[in-house]
Amino acid sequence: MHQQTLTLNTHTPTPNYGLRSSFPSFIQNPRLTIPHFKPNYATHRNHVVRANHIPISCSSNGVEVSVSDNRRLFPFNFPGEKEFDVATLGNLCVDVVLNVPNLPPSAFDERKSYMEQLSKSPPDKKYWEAGGNCNMAIAAARLGLRCNAIGHIGNEIYGDFLSDVLHDEGINVIAMREEDDIIKTSSSSEYETLLCWVLVDPLQRHGFCSRADFSQEPAFTWMKTLSDEVKLSIQKSKVLFCNGYGFDELPAGLISSALEYAVEVNTSIFFDPGPKGKSLAVGTPEEQDALAKLLKFSDVLLLTSEEAESITGLRNPIAAGKELLSKGIRTKWVIIKMGSKGSVLIIRSGISCAPSFKVNVMDTVGCGDSFVAAIAYGYIHNMPLVHTLTIANAVGAATATGCGAGRNVAHLQEVMRLLKESNLNEDDNYWNKLLEENSNKDDITILSKTTVNGVKNRFLNHVTLQKVVNEVLHKLEVALPDGILSS
Repeated sequence: MHQQTLTLNTHTPTPNYGLRSSFPSFIQNPRLTIPHFKPNYATHRNHVVRANHIPISCSSNGVEVSVSDNRRLFPFNFPGEKEFDVATLGNLCVDVVLNVPNLPPSAFDERKSYMEQLSKSPPDKKYWEAGGNCNMAIAAARLGLRCNAIGHIGNEIYGDFLSDVLHDEGINVIAMREEDDIIKTSSSSEYETLLCWVLVDPLQRHGFCSRADFSQEPAFTWMKTLSDEVKLSIQKSKVLFCNGYGFDELPAGLISSALEYAVEVNTSIFFDPGPKGKSLAVGTPEEQDALAKLLKFSDVLLLTSEEAESITGLRNPIAAGKELLSKGIRTKWVIIKMGSKGSVLIIRSGISCAPSFKVNVMDTVGCGDSFVAAIAYGYIHNMPLVHTLTIANAVGAATATGCGAGRNVAHLQEVMRLLKESNLNEDDNYWNKLLEENSNKDDITILSKTTVNGVKNRFLNHVTLQKVVNEVLHKLEVALPDGILSS
């Protein structure tokens, strides 16, 4: 264990996709036609706003920003009866976490042989953990959100384990399945719970492999349509979360169908392409189309700075976020995770910034998933933008102090302890340089230990950490389990 700042950006930086334009061609793909999507209008207070038109908020006076000045664009309403807060789409798997002397070889055949050797007999159950989108769902549930996990879980020992974990965390499992196929071939390996081998070498570096890595097809190619139960879950949820790893399991057409249905029933869409964005951008026509739709029609996009650069060709994370926002049709928020520096949230009328927290890092697996859960928490509860980033940074950092993901993601008590310690990783030089590169017409809000402006920019507003922490803790205390008091 060593003292360092949390790095949410845990993936190897990916180069530009090799596209000459400043925005990848798959975004402007001529094959991308979405005839089923109708213009989405939502009523906000006493006026109607088109979904892709964002009203500009007024700047605040003085150094400190009031809660109302720093809120999201407007209070988002969730039309109809929304019984659940978050539904995750696909990517339900069991992680088998093993310490190994060396990470898997890079060569395809050698890597496949390595995994087959690991799979010959089930490892001890003490090495099993819930993985994939279970991380996000568990972190969200621990924040007090009501969650559904949509996906396939097999009828074997790993499936039983995963079902029990989710049940114990208060998460509903909504099965994706084709009933006729299940009856005919339920013993087939293609219906088994997906395993992901998480391999850790002596230097604490991670390697990942699963059977999905060795096939050109998704693991569950037999899924063709969304069942009525899945549709109802999407309809009853305020947020549908998708990530790039969902394409390892689900056909691209099915993901597109879920996206289109979420738009139809006014469910907000969160999308994190992750490192899979690179391969999807040059994947099959169906994958390219699905990726383009997700980038255009998601309400909230979440990316690391390297992923944002790969998609847009822009090195500056704020400039990349603005580009993604401008190309989106429904996009309201673009969030860029910048590793140990912190994170930024970009809307059409301004930018919110929050440095990270300093913690003793044990394991970064699951930090990004936990971060997304907290962003959903702030979004659903209509919290001020910088407050939302602060909670997300704290939840991600608290997860990093544990070992592994799944049931090891941050508990609410640990998040609140971290917030109270308020050990912020401020780097004025970094933020000054980053913000000075952007138009001084933007309203910029930044979390700070002090209220002294560090950038000569009349649009820069500092919000004190103590102010944010006090308001955030008051909100989070409501979600504490019964019988547990905040210390």
